[in-house]
Amino acid sequence: MEFQPLYIAWALGFLALGLGVGALIFRSKAKKELEAARKEAERIFSEAQQAAENLKKDKLLEAKEEVLRLRSEFEKQQLQRQKQQEQNELRLKRLEQSLNQKQENYQRKEHELDQIRQNLNRQLELLSVKRSELEKQQQEYNNKLESIAKLTQQEAKAQLLESMKAQAQTEAMAYVKEAMDEARLRASKEAKKVIIQSIQRIAAEQSIENAVSTVHIDSDDVKGQIIGREGRNIRALEAATGVELIVDDTPETIVISCFDPVRREIARLALQRLIADGRIHPARIEEVVAKTRKQIEEHIVETGERTVVELGLHGMHPELIRLVGRMKFRSSYGQNLLQHSREVANLCAIMAAELGINPKLAKRAGLLHDIGKVSDEDPELSHALLGMKLAERFNESPAVCNAIGAHHDEIEMQYVISPIVQACDAISGARPGARREIAEQYIQRLKDLESLALSYDGVEKTYAIQAGRELRVIVEADKVSDAKADELAVLLAQRIQNEMTYPGQIKVTVIREKRAVSVAR
Repeated sequence: MEFQPLYIAWALGFLALGLGVGALIFRSKAKKELEAARKEAERIFSEAQQAAENLKKDKLLEAKEEVLRLRSEFEKQQLQRQKQQEQNELRLKRLEQSLNQKQENYQRKEHELDQIRQNLNRQLELLSVKRSELEKQQQEYNNKLESIAKLTQQEAKAQLLESMKAQAQTEAMAYVKEAMDEARLRASKEAKKVIIQSIQRIAAEQSIENAVSTVHIDSDDVKGQIIGREGRNIRALEAATGVELIVDDTPETIVISCFDPVRREIARLALQRLIADGRIHPARIEEVVAKTRKQIEEHIVETGERTVVELGLHGMHPELIRLVGRMKFRSSYGQNLLQHSREVANLCAIMAAELGINPKLAKRAGLLHDIGKVSDEDPELSHALLGMKLAERFNESPAVCNAIGAHHDEIEMQYVISPIVQACDAISGARPGARREIAEQYIQRLKDLESLALSYDGVEKTYAIQAGRELRVIVEADKVSDAKADELAVLLAQRIQNEMTYPGQIKVTVIREKRAVSVAR
């Protein structure tokens, strides 16, 4: 117990000694760390100062380069401006020289014109003097002629006109005939121009009914879907089908306009399918139009094959069969071309059988006689010659080819079936009700044609044939000469053109026949 305070004192002494030693160690470490931190700070400051120096040098170099670049560009611009200024000055000098030269030329021409004007004035004075002298001489000459002929000037003119009237008429008719011959040579080309101009200027009912189809819709709200955003749907549909879509204020109706009936039918069916489907966008439009076109082509081929089988014809080229199917979508004066061709084929077969000719060949020619109307080749040719060309290409018999090409008298008929096809074509087109014309109007038009020709002297008989497309006039040979016959044909054609309304054209044929009859006893 006595040693307890001593131990405590020793312990406190050792503790103080340990604390002092720890403080010394801590102070030594702190000095070292402070020295290390100071060195690190000096190093960082030195690196930063070096980086700043490097950056300063880089910026100075960049600034110098930029100054040099700007100075170079400025010098280039100055050179360009100087060159441009020199060119402008040179151009101005040239213009000034040109203007000076033109001014000198104008002054010289003005001087020349003054001289010419003075000469003309002198010549006019001389002409006026000579004219007065000529008038006096003419008056004296007329007085001498009147005294010699014992006729006044007016009486002499009247006699001269009377004597030249017949000659003038004859020469006029000859001139008209020459003009008509020349017009026939140019008729095809001019007629096409007239037809095109007429179609462009007149929207006739015939054109509307054969060039327009309508699609019925349940609601006018569908029109907005068909048009699409900014019109993209209707443009896509028109581009895919080749028709014109008319979406106007007509309630629940969309109009499709196109002169090609096949494209118009494709557009009509495709539009109906798109409306029924409800999905109307450009990609869908192209898909539906492609499917519809394929189905229409299949339908055309099927129609052609069915027609050929029903008529009992075999061995026909597939392309001709396809063209026969296209006839279903073509009409002429309201008469369906396929029905017309079938009717002509049956009539040809009946007539050929009565005459003892091959009815199959005649039926084949009758079916194909208008095949040129549905072909897109050679628009310069008429449908008859184009049909003959197609038939020759697809190895049809020469008789069939000749019948097709000659059914409008464009080539010479070389086979017996050619006039049969021509007659049956006229029968099918001329029968009442076949084409868009009332029977009473049709009969009245034929009567008007015949009565118009009978109103002339010397006309014996008149016949309106080929559905009123040709007027044949038989005249008396004793009363009408050949020259009068030519004159009568021209006058009749002019009166028909001015006084009557008719489709197509009317051919006027004046027939003059001289018969010498004697009896042997």
